[in-house]
Amino acid sequence: MNSKIGDLIYAGKAKDVYETDNPTQVIVKFRDDITAGDGIKSESLVKKGFYNSVISSKFFEVLEKSGIKTQYIELIKPGYMLCKKLDMIPLEVITRNIAAGSLIKKFPFTDKQELNPPVIQMDYKNDEYHDPMLNDSITIALGLATQQELDGIRDITLKINAILKDFLLERDILFPDFKIEYGFDSQGNIVLGDEISPDTCRFWDSKTWEVLDKDLFRKGESGVMDAYMKVASMILSNEDKEKWNINL
Repeated sequence: MNSKIGDLIYAGKAKDVYETDNPTQVIVKFRDDITAGDGIKSESLVKKGFYNSVISSKFFEVLEKSGIKTQYIELIKPGYMLCKKLDMIPLEVITRNIAAGSLIKKFPFTDKQELNPPVIQMDYKNDEYHDPMLNDSITIALGLATQQELDGIRDITLKINAILKDFLLERDILFPDFKIEYGFDSQGNIVLGDEISPDTCRFWDSKTWEVLDKDLFRKGESGVMDAYMKVASMILSNEDKEKWNINL
């Protein structure tokens, strides 16, 4: 590992962020913890951090090649991602292409209804308040972002959605919805951060509609790691698998 892990900056539900010997960079450690319901339900799954990190790194590389600015620098080794240090914006930006989950519980959408154009939802990332949904007025009043920044986040998010939706469909995966987060880099640019993985996205097999994400854990079903590994097997190239010694 070229970059030296320093002090712990932040410990989340499934990842830890550490300082490095470069003040503009951090190392994100993907743990094997999995949670649901604001962390009320939790477990540890062998190699979950391994697979989430390689899946996330693949998506970040695809986005970078398409001109999207991300905090990703490199996957040092599975489980450890070198990233640009960001000042994170406490927003969860959720994009929905197909109605599922909380959307059909709160609104009269039909299960699996196609949403065209996609629905973009922003939630306040705050466990104390249980991540409530926001509108622009509340977001601005709380000082979380300006109108210009919110407009920019939506534009970037729609581009990310189009890129990943096409990438996944080519690999027989549907992309019902996903949650992403943004932060400001040292130059004040809005940059994509956090992760893009089965923990933060819904993935369905386009041929069988099989669930390939954390919904299995939320519902208490088996095969969570099998689903994560299947996503990896479907999106990683043979070169990726060989590089990280992944046999799927």
